[in-house]
Amino acid sequence: MSLAVDGLISGLDTTSLINSLMTLEAGPQNQLKARVSSSNTLVTALQGLNTSIASLATLAAKATATDALDLYSARSSSPNVTVSAGATATGGEIDIVVDKLAQGQVSVSSAVAVWPGSNFSITNTASGVATVISAGSSNLDDVITAVNASDAGVKAVKVAAGTDSSGNALYRLQFTATSTGVSTAFTFTFDPSDPATDPTMTEIKSAQDASVRLWANTGAQQMITSATNTFSDLLPGVSVTASAVSTDPVTVSVTRNDAAVSTIASDLVSALNGVFALISTKSAVVNSTDSTGKAVLSAGVFTGDSTVRDVKQSILNAASAPVGGRSPSEIGISITKSGTLEFDSAKFAVAMAEDPAYVKGVLTEIAARVGGAAENASDKYDGMITSKITGQESLVKSLGTQIDSWDLRLASRRSTLERTYAAMEVQLSNMNAQSAWLTAQVSALTSSTSK
Repeated sequence: MSLAVDGLISGLDTTSLINSLMTLEAGPQNQLKARVSSSNTLVTALQGLNTSIASLATLAAKATATDALDLYSARSSSPNVTVSAGATATGGEIDIVVDKLAQGQVSVSSAVAVWPGSNFSITNTASGVATVISAGSSNLDDVITAVNASDAGVKAVKVAAGTDSSGNALYRLQFTATSTGVSTAFTFTFDPSDPATDPTMTEIKSAQDASVRLWANTGAQQMITSATNTFSDLLPGVSVTASAVSTDPVTVSVTRNDAAVSTIASDLVSALNGVFALISTKSAVVNSTDSTGKAVLSAGVFTGDSTVRDVKQSILNAASAPVGGRSPSEIGISITKSGTLEFDSAKFAVAMAEDPAYVKGVLTEIAARVGGAAENASDKYDGMITSKITGQESLVKSLGTQIDSWDLRLASRRSTLERTYAAMEVQLSNMNAQSAWLTAQVSALTSSTSK
């Protein structure tokens, strides 16, 4: 509760006076708050930098993975044959003739109004496994539901087929294998006790594998089959998918994908420059003027920070130092006057064409060194920047404790000042009262003497 009495006797604005004194008293606390603000700003900037460097470490690690730079692209001479190259692909070329496409069996029943009986079996021809279909009734919809819910590997649908002589709607049930290949062929078994009621089943499409011929029409001709239209590992690590048969050979070729390797190098350089740009931006000293027109220099949050400077230098050295005594500039990675990196894709392509093994070796070494430097900086346990962040967070916590202590100290000081000035007003009031009494006494004495 405030004890301030605003100049009732003295006429002083004691509240303003106390506030001014408290502003002076709070100077050290305000300095602590300013340090907290600047430390929090630094922590935020360091966290952003740490995230960028951690991403750089991840990118570099991908470039150093086994076979990461052994990249190949596949192509086909026909739009009806698509080719994809996996991680284990190697260079090669082969001609194929697509003789058949894979298909699943399709069978259709004769026209019926109801299904003859509620139970029948669908047997997989390849495995001999029979699946009993228990529809519960002879209603066609119940039969379809039972087939579609079974494990027979067959789906059913009814197709309108007119009416019978009594005007009843007739339907034909179409049964289609859910997958392709000869191994999905199926047959039906109905009630043997009443074969006269069995529906006639007609096979519309037979189950078959896709097939291609290698070295067609030669003494080395080889047929390859697949349950689907995709042939895996026709060449090592290469999948071929056919969408139409062919009479002429289709050429499938797999070549080294230098463009993809160039992209990896370019992405690594871009990530490095992203880190350098972030550090540069937050280290810049900005010239400006204040409201009076006076020149003001504002330092960046990283200006003069030795940890950030050391991290940048270690990453830059990792990216630009010679490999085996030869400069990375030979493969198109060079350092600029401003301390960033530059990637020359044309020079990289020439180097890849001349000596791909050397280029891949250099790129792998650079990526490994960059990854190591980035990991040393951003490791979540003991990275240089991580440790810096932890230290700043501890400092902020300590400063916060000191600020809280100052809150108590300042509150006590304000209370003391308020009591002091209140007491002063009381004393002044007492003095005024005494003065009035003395004045009255003197007046009375003067009056008595004059008589």
